[in-house]
Amino acid sequence: MKIANGVEALDVSVNMMGRQMVIHPTLLWDEDEVILVDTGMPGQLAEIRAAMEHAGVPFDKLSKVILTHQDLDHIGGLPAILKAVDHPVEVLAHQEDKPYIEGDKPPLKMNPERVAKMLESVPAEQRQRVQALFGTPITAKVDKTVEDGEVLPYCGGIMVIFTPGHTPGHISLYLHESKTLITGDALVAANGELLGPNPEVTPDMETALKSLKKFTKYDIETVICYHGGVYKENANQRLAALAEGQ
Repeated sequence: MKIANGVEALDVSVNMMGRQMVIHPTLLWDEDEVILVDTGMPGQLAEIRAAMEHAGVPFDKLSKVILTHQDLDHIGGLPAILKAVDHPVEVLAHQEDKPYIEGDKPPLKMNPERVAKMLESVPAEQRQRVQALFGTPITAKVDKTVEDGEVLPYCGGIMVIFTPGHTPGHISLYLHESKTLITGDALVAANGELLGPNPEVTPDMETALKSLKKFTKYDIETVICYHGGVYKENANQRLAALAEGQ
């Protein structure tokens, strides 16, 4: 979905444990940069490429990737994307999640112990696929770390908002020109409603809920949730309510 000039919420289908779902990486671009925010699951290179082309942006113009956090559905497509582009692509993420992304620490959530328990609970016919998906950690080098309050000088200015809780180094992004908030997994959208982080996959809910208060500092017209897509209805009011626990 086009949000503004140079801002597109991509729709990328993914099969997660036999359940079809849509995720929403964000594509940002201007005359100098093409930036992909989050990269989908392993094996989704074709879908990412097609979504970019559908937005009118050639895949081979990609110059940067910003990772909101370390989870597999956000970094899983990165190695294939980096290999498919014939020039260096700069990867940005927060310092707290960098060691997980680079493989110096095991994935916070899909660690070997959790994968083993998952394999015990899934039907036998799905185990091989689950093992292939989660059994081998996805890693990539982070070229630049970003910090809270930093304004990245691309695409009209991208404000980094440190929103830990879902992971230790989770970030959200605010686009000044279009008044758009890219939330990663700090928020989700469902059935037309904007909701807080999913407690089932948020290890530190107390911190994650405190992080929501940071959004009230910004004038926001559009919210892009990686899970659930675009929310536009009275965004500032809804974000204020979420910050107050409503």
